[in-house]
Amino acid sequence: MFTFLKKTTQFAFLTILISSCNETKTITNPEPNITSVDIAIINGKVLDGTDKEAYKANIYINNDTIAYIGNLTNPEVNIGKTIDAKGKFVSPGFIDLHAHGNPLKTPDFENFLAMGVTTIVLGQDGSSVSTKDLKPYLDDVDKQNLGVNIIEFVGHGTLRRLSGIGNKIDITSTELDSLKNLLQEQLKYTYGLSTGLEYTPGLFAKESELIALAKVVGEQDKIIMSHMRNEDDEAVIKSIKELAAQGEYARVHIAHLKSVYGKGKERAHQILDTIKHIRDSGVKLTADLYPYMASYTGISIVFPDWSKTPQQFEVAKRERREELESFIRNKVNLRNGPEATLLGSAPYTGKTLAKAAKEQNKPFEKFLIEDVGPQGSSGAYFVMDKELQETLLQDDLVGICSDGSKTGHHPRGHGTFAKIIETYVVKDSLLTLEKAVQKMTGYAADILHLKDRGLLKKGYKADIVIFDPKNVKAPANYVNPHQLSKGFEKVLVNGKLVRDNENLATELSGKVLLPN
Repeated sequence: MFTFLKKTTQFAFLTILISSCNETKTITNPEPNITSVDIAIINGKVLDGTDKEAYKANIYINNDTIAYIGNLTNPEVNIGKTIDAKGKFVSPGFIDLHAHGNPLKTPDFENFLAMGVTTIVLGQDGSSVSTKDLKPYLDDVDKQNLGVNIIEFVGHGTLRRLSGIGNKIDITSTELDSLKNLLQEQLKYTYGLSTGLEYTPGLFAKESELIALAKVVGEQDKIIMSHMRNEDDEAVIKSIKELAAQGEYARVHIAHLKSVYGKGKERAHQILDTIKHIRDSGVKLTADLYPYMASYTGISIVFPDWSKTPQQFEVAKRERREELESFIRNKVNLRNGPEATLLGSAPYTGKTLAKAAKEQNKPFEKFLIEDVGPQGSSGAYFVMDKELQETLLQDDLVGICSDGSKTGHHPRGHGTFAKIIETYVVKDSLLTLEKAVQKMTGYAADILHLKDRGLLKKGYKADIVIFDPKNVKAPANYVNPHQLSKGFEKVLVNGKLVRDNENLATELSGKVLLPN
């Protein structure tokens, strides 16, 4: 009889507890013995970065760390600053998996803060800071008034240049050892290796070189982020498989996943099925993308590989001029024609290739050869299919990046993360808010193996964004790409409020993050 009553009482108490949790959707962590906190964020709906439904809770911060999530009832707790988030969502700060910029020149990176980003990943596309000794450089960066946290990758192309290999195709075992040793040293301070196999000098690397470097990356449990060999639709599957071969030895990641001039849901699912089949074989392969239908890169993308360096270009003009013109003409037309290329460098900024060539009274291929050259401009290229890219976006394996910078002439650098919420959550309902936030926070942190960021969790760093999804806007466009996003009302980096209702703090709190 006593046993029965005891079990009944336990069951009743459990039922009341569960019922209470369901009604209030609050968490029930034991209240710690906290006597003071620096910041309390109260009355908000917490999106913790795990794709779980938002719940009501307060967040308490001491120094740069989340001290507790729940509701401190001790009336004697001393609270330094209270932020009332009533009617708002509170989420981890967003992590931009692929960004660009020079932290010594534009350390505030307000374009990222304005769209809720608190951590950016630099050193992408095979290009990182050109120094053999990274530590002094990173120390200098860390001394800047940084708006965001900086994660650095080491660029494969940069390693080639630093080791004296440059544009060589066939490298000796001694040169390969030099590459490996330099990579091994720089991985001490970085989260992985980036490759840009569509650019010089990365395009000259053979599979054997990439595999050898992948083994070094894998030995340190780091990741390879790759701008793959070729993103054109007929070559993208082959490029993914090339990266997957490196994935036998290290984690691998597809940067800004796209299919240039591929179309439709079916093609998107073919690409995703390829990735999932590779993952099923044991390769740790992930991807990210940005939510725009135009890419942005150097104009060399439409020149043949044998004409991309200054030396090659001079030889091509002199000895292969007709072939060069034909290649460029066919390549641009395949990429939706000269009207689909928007130049982003002076003196042609904001003009389509078609218009700039017409003003010079030349066919566009002659204009590119005679007036621009492979190193002479960057541009936005309207080469992606909306249905295909949005199908990729919705898949759980695909994270979010901007591939943008503070100075680049493309709206992605100022709008990406706001656009995800404004367009794909609020307007089109392609993603739930929880899923979108998880892609931009917890999933990104998991890809990078960040151990104390990306989630709202006790003991994690207090990188936090407070917002109302209905107010989030991304006004940046191709004509005026440098308009700051709106709606991320408060942004905290390492426990400090650095942007408050579009006002940037004088003293910022970003840090260089070193691998654990």
